[in-house]
Amino acid sequence: MEIYLDAIWLLNFCFDLLLLMMTAFILKRRVKKRRFILGALVASSIVLFMFTPVSPYVLHPAGKLSFSVVIVLVTFGFKRFRFFLQNLFSFYFATFLMGGGIIGAHSLLETDSIMENGVFMTNWSGFGDPVSWLFVGAGFPAVWLFSKKRFEDAEAKKIQYEERVRLQADLGEHTLHMNGLIDSGNQLYDPISKTPVMIVNIEKLKSVLGEEASGVMMEKSPLDAIGLLDDALPYIGRLRLIPYRGVGHQHQFLLCLKPDHVLIYTATEIIEAPKCLIGISTSPLSADGEFDAIVHPKMLSGNPVKHVS
Repeated sequence: MEIYLDAIWLLNFCFDLLLLMMTAFILKRRVKKRRFILGALVASSIVLFMFTPVSPYVLHPAGKLSFSVVIVLVTFGFKRFRFFLQNLFSFYFATFLMGGGIIGAHSLLETDSIMENGVFMTNWSGFGDPVSWLFVGAGFPAVWLFSKKRFEDAEAKKIQYEERVRLQADLGEHTLHMNGLIDSGNQLYDPISKTPVMIVNIEKLKSVLGEEASGVMMEKSPLDAIGLLDDALPYIGRLRLIPYRGVGHQHQFLLCLKPDHVLIYTATEIIEAPKCLIGISTSPLSADGEFDAIVHPKMLSGNPVKHVS
């Protein structure tokens, strides 16, 4: 087996650079490019130590741990011990994640690339096997991109689910139960009372409004609908007409209902919204039906009724 030290060093420098970038991505750290390069230079220097008398010490678990500490300190610096531990553990996590992906692909495809003592190598005779070099050169970035995309998807889903709440709205003798999404972009207020407005799909309000009134609201504009609704409607006194301005549109109006109480069930507590209006949307709010209401973030400023353990 022939080993080309310069090629192996370059290969590992690139991989170590990607590993450090993945670590920064996982932790959402802002790191200067020169720190990434310095960290990758330190990390890839283990290739050189493997061919020196100190290799037994460097390749010992304690030596590898010490090496990792230096790599992390060079790349991310030291602010406090907890910050350092987060960086170190995330660096190991990224290493195991990427290394596991490469080993899995290697086992599946049975290429001539190998990992020895944490260093990527390729086996060949003569000028080398192009297939093994292609696998290592393209496989690692592919695993890196795949892992990064999965983290992005998981983060987006996590944020989305963290913003999900359950709602209970009381209107007279009616109690509505809904799934809500807290939207920081929802800044809709009643301009007179400054009451925040949450948006609810009309399908959830049919039990309160009745089929006839719901049909009028769905077919007519809010201005026309409020003039056509029967004054004998039980909840006509709760209706409000709120002006608002949508993106790319002139001033519009939204029909709203004034509830008696609204409870917001989060993962940790139950909050009673201090005051709010329920804006009536005639269009679905979620394409997949995962939520029925868009909650104004100001509604979470109410007093917790109960803490959930």
